[in-house]
Amino acid sequence: MSFLSLGLGKALALTLEHIKPLPAENINLAESTDRIAASDLYALVNAPSIDSSLKDGYAVLSQDISDATPECPVSLRLAGHLAAGGEKDLELRPGTTIRILTGARIPASADAVVSEEFVKPEGNDVLVMNFAEPGRNIQPRGRDVEFRTCILKQGQQISPGIIGLIAAAGHSMVPVFKTPRVAIIGTGDEIVLPREPLTEGKLYASNIMTINAWCKRYKMKTLITVVNDDFDTISNTLKTISADADAIITSRGAWTGDRDLVAQVLEGLGWKEYFHRIRIGPGKAVGFGMIDGKPVFILPGGPSSNLMGFLQIALPGLLALAGHANPHLPRINPRLAADLEGRERDWTDFFFGRLEEEEGFPVFHPLKGSSRLRVISEAEAIASIPEGKEYLLKGSVISVQLLK
Repeated sequence: MSFLSLGLGKALALTLEHIKPLPAENINLAESTDRIAASDLYALVNAPSIDSSLKDGYAVLSQDISDATPECPVSLRLAGHLAAGGEKDLELRPGTTIRILTGARIPASADAVVSEEFVKPEGNDVLVMNFAEPGRNIQPRGRDVEFRTCILKQGQQISPGIIGLIAAAGHSMVPVFKTPRVAIIGTGDEIVLPREPLTEGKLYASNIMTINAWCKRYKMKTLITVVNDDFDTISNTLKTISADADAIITSRGAWTGDRDLVAQVLEGLGWKEYFHRIRIGPGKAVGFGMIDGKPVFILPGGPSSNLMGFLQIALPGLLALAGHANPHLPRINPRLAADLEGRERDWTDFFFGRLEEEEGFPVFHPLKGSSRLRVISEAEAIASIPEGKEYLLKGSVISVQLLK
């Protein structure tokens, strides 16, 4: 077992370099919200499929009403009616108009629609009291979606709005990357799952529940278990659970103590280690490697270190596995409410904090407290002092990762 000391940038690059997206699958469009497109998608039809009216009104030849005003309206003969979805196609002749409803086909030769508020019906005639230039209130064929144009890019996340666009383009199925199945293994004689009784000296496995919640946020499937600090038990669990998983996360047992066995077990199972120590605080004991072609992330046991290692290394790896083109937490640029001081110049130091709006500008307030779990629960963002810097001054505009 080696302890390669890498900077965050190098460790993250190594992680993403060795993780490729899972295979694609075609799923029903109605089930595709937040999934990641596995290939470009092109429109099968034009939307709308015809030139259609944007308003209820009257289809006209614009030259017929070029002089129309409220004081001097132009009289046109009513020659028919058209509604949305109707198959009837009427031809408009000079001196006539056709009543048309929103979404209906524009009659042949008509080049504008006058809104009904500018028209006064009078028996079989209508008085038009306003000019409508060519194209007014007409939705051209293919304006929303043009046949054969790209409507979805590979790696793009499918939002509810994009689903509407895909539907309009004629697709009922979409190609997406498969969602990872993540095995989350908590190690330690002292930890138990929340559903089990808590005996003296034990504690509930909060770390793996937090990790599970993050995976669920991104629609990943999870397998959760806890195991004792026993070499054979950990080994057998890893072998069994990895058969049903696309990625593995271990929690606790990550360092060099007498009962920190995870890396030794993985070494015995023949994993390819890429790193098992990086210069971040908290979270330095995070590790990454591959076993049987599947990514494995080792996370330390302290709550802050555990979550930070997950968010900075494991989560980007899992998102890359799910096909995300940008596998990172979203960012904003708030002002810093207090000075931040790092530990060493060649480390990246992270700080949990909350966000407030002050005078119309977001402000990051670092969180401090004796309860690590409470700080984590209240955190809305993460600030960092990057390698090469020792502190950040109050009032500085910084980049932070959003957690909520």
